[in-house]
Amino acid sequence: MLPETTTVLVVGAGPVGLATATALAQAGVEVTVVDRAPTAAHTSRAAVVHARTLEVLDRIGAAQPLVAAGIPAPRFTIRDRDRVLVPVTFGDLPTRFPYALMVPQSTTESVLAERLTDAGGRVLRGVEAVGLAGGTVTFAGGERVTAEYVVGADGMHSTVRRLAGIGFGDPTDSGGESFTLADVKVDGGPPRDEVVLYFSRAGLLVWAPLPDGTVRIVAAVADAPEHPDATYVDDLLRRRGPAAEPARVRDVVWGSRFRVHHRVADTFRAGPVLLAGDAGHVHSPAGGQGMNLGLKDALALADALREGGPALDRYAAERRRQAQEVVRFAARLTRLATVPAPVRPLRNALLSALASRSAFRSGLAYRLSGLPHSAASLPQT
Repeated sequence: MLPETTTVLVVGAGPVGLATATALAQAGVEVTVVDRAPTAAHTSRAAVVHARTLEVLDRIGAAQPLVAAGIPAPRFTIRDRDRVLVPVTFGDLPTRFPYALMVPQSTTESVLAERLTDAGGRVLRGVEAVGLAGGTVTFAGGERVTAEYVVGADGMHSTVRRLAGIGFGDPTDSGGESFTLADVKVDGGPPRDEVVLYFSRAGLLVWAPLPDGTVRIVAAVADAPEHPDATYVDDLLRRRGPAAEPARVRDVVWGSRFRVHHRVADTFRAGPVLLAGDAGHVHSPAGGQGMNLGLKDALALADALREGGPALDRYAAERRRQAQEVVRFAARLTRLATVPAPVRPLRNALLSALASRSAFRSGLAYRLSGLPHSAASLPQT
């Protein structure tokens, strides 16, 4: 049963919506969370939580349960097949979480849902928003909820963003980059405590270990299959991954496909409506920044909602600026991975020269981790 009124209505019960609601509920703010899906998702999807994200999640008691459920990856490398172009280590970062934490998104959502429940909140599922007028949201079936603020945390295809009339990048861009994603059982390959971004003539591939012993493979492809099988993913690894010590796929536990645009919403605020997470920004998965940026949106938005007034405009301006920076960073990584073959030797030489400088490696570690620092500059492409 939907309440008729609430202080904050959060639409979307993914990690971003749950984190926003948890922070508000813990502070005593009346918050209602709704989601159109009838049940919580159980697939892994986003699988990395960076250091700064863990620091902000620690404020709501979510960091330690995530650390206990995940595996730390203290290294990140960019490679062209077997050649290491850029080695990055997180061990020297000034944080209690000097690593990238590998943990399935389903686990992240479960931990956040538990924190929300502990704070007295709950998620109302199977509830679809179909209308918006000011702070009043109409749902399929005719029920209405009036809130002081409405938070759109409902993903790239955000209904809240659309109903609020907020633009989302170039409306003529209907394509986007195509990616295949698979969690696989695999023999061989890189160490299981390292995330690898492979550059190759065939295209970009991400290798990321998961707590259950599987490995997350993400690859940019021209036309990804809906359900990638072991032969398909094995071929991707053979053409893009390590050659000297090849990885061999035994089984695909779960796989999917998705398209990614590089977009930022025209504004993160329209009156009482505020955006967070993929509702406000989407980009390539290179660097594992998407969910992390959204979770930082969530805690910043909760702070702004508690303060109200000018804090909400500051939130909208600052988080949009951060989104633009991350979108540019992810797009540059993707372009670097897919330069034409004649340019690859020059790219590799330039990256290797930059990586010989400790300041560059350190800056890249800070940028990936999300910690405040004068981040490294990748070469333009």
